[in-house]
Amino acid sequence: MEAVLEYLRMKHPDAILDAMTNGPERMKSHYGIKATQLFHEHQFAKRPSRAHRAAWLLWEKCVETYKIAAWTRAHDVVVIPGMGVLETTLPTVPWGMPYAMYVLSVAGKLFQTKVALVSVGASNVRQRSTRWLYTQAARLAYYRSYRDARSLDVMTRLGLDTSRDPIYPDLAFAIPVPPYDPGDARTVGIGVMRYTGSNDDRRRAAEIRASYVQNVKLFTRWLIDNDYRIQLFFGDSDDEVIAREILSDLADYAPVQSSAAVTLQPVSTFDEVTRVVQSVCIVVATRFHNVICAVRLAKPTLSLGYANKSAVIMADAGLAEFTLAAQSLDVDQLIERFKELESRAPELRERMQENTAAKARLLDEQFDLLSATLLSSARKKIKRGSREEAARPRRPQFGGRRQGNAV
Repeated sequence: MEAVLEYLRMKHPDAILDAMTNGPERMKSHYGIKATQLFHEHQFAKRPSRAHRAAWLLWEKCVETYKIAAWTRAHDVVVIPGMGVLETTLPTVPWGMPYAMYVLSVAGKLFQTKVALVSVGASNVRQRSTRWLYTQAARLAYYRSYRDARSLDVMTRLGLDTSRDPIYPDLAFAIPVPPYDPGDARTVGIGVMRYTGSNDDRRRAAEIRASYVQNVKLFTRWLIDNDYRIQLFFGDSDDEVIAREILSDLADYAPVQSSAAVTLQPVSTFDEVTRVVQSVCIVVATRFHNVICAVRLAKPTLSLGYANKSAVIMADAGLAEFTLAAQSLDVDQLIERFKELESRAPELRERMQENTAAKARLLDEQFDLLSATLLSSARKKIKRGSREEAARPRRPQFGGRRQGNAV
């Protein structure tokens, strides 16, 4: 989202920008953009009976459908900037983001608004309703590009004509990279998350979570025993629960050492993640964009990945052997890979820097393509109360949406 905002402000300073999001106040305060709330608070979950909950859900979906369609109609272009918006690698329900994506694309088609899916991720979806909603949303989009070949292949297998859909890197690689900072030579950054498996693992969610947390606990104990310092960083309240659980375990295991050697670091923006990652020598991370941030900064990185997308990023950066699956994590293997990563850090660093520069050049190419594709035709004029206003030339209006907290 930040990368797209920077592109629009630099290349199209006359564009009117606003957002539909689950974090409208943050968009206003951090980015100076007017924002509309996407989802309600899901009041249906608080209803006393299943029938009441179903009725309330239906009412909420009707309201959201109208709101999304009306918002889309008011724009020339709606940009959905990256992320796994066609994925179910983390738990999701069809009436949440999949349905919102579908409504937005349908509205775009009806009202001639150009809906652009830019460098998005896709995954195999077993749930029939979710798969249908995602496929139709992508089919109706005006522009599509994917952040890796696997995402494109997934949509091709779902029957989408992807012959004209390009592949470009994750948009985070378009954000300028600060000068290289080796960080503290004995400090390890560990990015944790509340990991409970994928959309297909709901029945085993508690087991998967417990195994993941236990192995990370054992790894942090090993780091303390070997005189490393640790920065535990997390991005939201669910992740904070895991971080504090690990911190509590270290306090019981080695109270004196851990009090001086372990720091909790909440991060809520990509800039904040960047500052934490710059300050450490090695990164061990689970969340996808924590891994991307570390790779961009040429930090030796261990990915405890929960989806193929992390493996793709790591392989592109020359770090394929340092990708472990969060779902089947083994602390002995983690320690072994950590030692090898540390010993090979100098040779890996140069490879990561070359990879990041190449990805940035490709994204510059995509931004030029977006300018030609989304802004080359005449802009539509929407009636807003009078014929005179409808006839008045308008600057192009861009809207964006991002799953979770931002545009």
